[in-house]
Formats: sequence, structure tokens, C-alpha cells
Amino acid sequence: MARRRRRPWYRRRAYRLARTAVLTVVLVMAGDRIVHREGHGAGTAAPAPQPRAVEAGDARPGVTGPATTPPPSLSASARTTAAATPAPRPARTSAAPRTLPRSRATRIVIPYIGVDADLMGLGLDSERRLTTPPEDEPELAGWYTDGPSPGEPGTAIAVGHLDTNTGPAVFGGLGELERGKRVEVRRADGRTAVYTVDAVKAYEKDKFPNRLVYGTRDRPELRLITCGGNYDRRTGYSGNVVVFAHLTGTREPARKG
Repeated sequence: MARRRRRPWYRRRAYRLARTAVLTVVLVMAGDRIVHREGHGAGTAAPAPQPRAVEAGDARPGVTGPATTPPPSLSASARTTAAATPAPRPARTSAAPRTLPRSRATRIVIPYIGVDADLMGLGLDSERRLTTPPEDEPELAGWYTDGPSPGEPGTAIAVGHLDTNTGPAVFGGLGELERGKRVEVRRADGRTAVYTVDAVKAYEKDKFPNRLVYGTRDRPELRLITCGGNYDRRTGYSGNVVVFAHLTGTREPARKG
């Protein structure tokens, strides 16, 4: 009787079951590694959102007087442009003039309305309101000394009374200025900053555009401010007249001899 041949070990049922189990475990582990790697990559591909630039702070609204409060940062070193409201379109000019170093403002001349007045330094009161020249000196105008001086980059501010109990004051004709007219501001160093009017606007005090008027600019600009609107004996004028101008020239002091 012939002996029955035994099957090779690699063809036995136990080996095939073990091989299948091992292959299944290997495939499952490989698939898990692939999914984990792809998921991690997708999570880091998108960059984190960048913070939005913060705009300069607004001036405090609702202040009485010939002008509302300039912002504390209204200085020649401030270079942030306030972009909430576009400034009036500048009058047509040639190439931009060179800017001037800091020097105290001494006198303002506006030939079109006959202004030729001394300038005194002005600051802010305890409530951060811009002060005004004394009422008993109606022909005296004021310059905000914490802002740019004439010809410096930024928004320079000059204020003056519209009238007093005795008659018209230094800025009584400010509302009659026209686009393209000249404003000259003389300085303690003998130089003169020459500005050209871009626009003349009237605003009610409760709607005064602080950022447009006081917001800092990269180029030298000028604001002339006085009272305007309706007059009430108890509350005074209801608004302000604002002249917008920008630097269009400078003059050196006259040579002696």
C-alpha cells in the first residue's frame, strides 16, 4: 500500500490563514499612517489670518467754541493718514514744494480778504478743547502749538474769531475765501509758508467732521477755523467755517543789504 505524500508547509491551511492575517494588519496600519499624514498637512497649509491695521483715534466730538478738539496725536511726527473721509480735492499746482523744519508761527496774511494779523500760541484746556485768542483782541489769530508749524508735514491749525460785540473780527471774511486763493504764514526763522485754498466748508457743531479736519496728513496742510451758522445769544454760533489748504510754496527771508 502506497504511503500518502504530505503537503509542503507553504501550502498548508494554517500558513495561508496566518499570512492573510498578517497582510491585513500591515495594510490597516499603512492606511492609518497615510490618512494621518494627509490630515496633518491639510491642517497646516492655510496661513493664520493677519491682524487688521488699526486706524488712528478720532477726535472727541461735540465740543463748543470756534473749533472742536484736535486729537492728542496731532503733531509733526505723526504720519498716519486719516482715510475715513476724503479730503477736498487740492487746487491745481506745480511740483510739491520742499517742507520746512519746525519754527514758531508769527503772522498770517490772506490778501483776498484783507487779513494781516499776528499769531499767538494756543493749546488745549482741561477738557481738551482748543482755546481761542482773547475776545478783547479781535484782530489777533491763534496757532495750535502742539500741531505742525507752518510748512511742516501734517495738519496745521489756525483759529480766529468771526466777530465780537464791537464788530467783525480777524476771520470775519473767512467764508468769502475761494478755491485757489493764497494764505501766507510767516515764521520766527524768517521763512514764509505759502498755502493754496482747496475748499471752504461750513459744518454744524454736532456734525463736525473731526477726522477730516484734524486728521494727520503726510504732506503739509492747513486748516483755518472760525465760527459760523446761526447765532443765539445764549448758546452762540451753531457751527464752524473751515478752510482747507495745502502747501504750495515757501519763501526764504529777505537778504539784508
